Amino acid sequence: MKGPALLLAGIVLFSLLDANGKLLSGQYGVGQVILLRHVVLVPAFLLARLLWPGFGGPLRTRRPGLHAVRVASMLVSSASFFLAFRQLPLAAGYLVFFTAPLLTLALAALVLREPVPRLAWVWCLVGFAGVLLAVAPRLAAGAEAPLAGYAAVAIGTLAFAVTQTVNRRLRAEPGLAGVLLWPGLAGLLIFAPLAAQNWVPPPPADWLRLGLNGVIAGGAVVLAAAAYRHADAARLGPYGFVALPVSVGLDLALWGLWPDPAMLAGGAVVVFACVMSERARQAGLARPPDGPAGGGRSGRLLRKA
Repeated sequence: MKGPALLLAGIVLFSLLDANGKLLSGQYGVGQVILLRHVVLVPAFLLARLLWPGFGGPLRTRRPGLHAVRVASMLVSSASFFLAFRQLPLAAGYLVFFTAPLLTLALAALVLREPVPRLAWVWCLVGFAGVLLAVAPRLAAGAEAPLAGYAAVAIGTLAFAVTQTVNRRLRAEPGLAGVLLWPGLAGLLIFAPLAAQNWVPPPPADWLRLGLNGVIAGGAVVLAAAAYRHADAARLGPYGFVALPVSVGLDLALWGLWPDPAMLAGGAVVVFACVMSERARQAGLARPPDGPAGGGRSGRLLRKA
């Protein structure tokens, strides 16, 4: 159970990171908040590497292009979620985010040329229908803020799916340098000018909260990475949905927000569809290439894989 326990701890930290960002978003811009996150994160990583030589794995890579794509997608995801949670409840944003496994499945088929069973595609459509079920009442109200918030979280979710797809291509390059140091350095360069344009001098208490973002983000990434060293993605996948009740609890505790019936129904559909889609994918991968189950186009694709 070490893998699931580490992942659950990471999920709680990611949820706290988003909640803290939402609390800060009323006073500070995206550039300042994310810049200060990396101002803490990068020196912390370098200090750890100084104290424990080799911490985080090798710094050099034979695939700099893929690392650049991952850095860009990680930064887009961070900024998008910050902007989304400024306007949406945490649970509403996480509901859209839970479509990330479905987007990753689609990217794996289109980019990595991995075979995807037809039943998995059906469950993908069911999952996106669940999102529409949840967000339709809010969009029907005609408020511009929810629409902009949902657009931002959709962009962030797509960027996260790109990150996950690149991670699968970089499985042979373990270590934390690629997911902590390089995005951190790029974040300092990109968000510093944005922060300078709209800098708001924080009081001492806010300095602590802004710096805490970097500690929480680093801890969440380390815990999630450690979890996947102790268990495979198929086992850990369902545990990711724990973020939904955690986000509901934070919405209630910090803002007094209860999820509406449409959100609860849509969330149930999305979670069920993601689980069933992964089961269909695993069943397709386990199907023997020969015989009745291996015949036709799916069998040829499995033999090519």
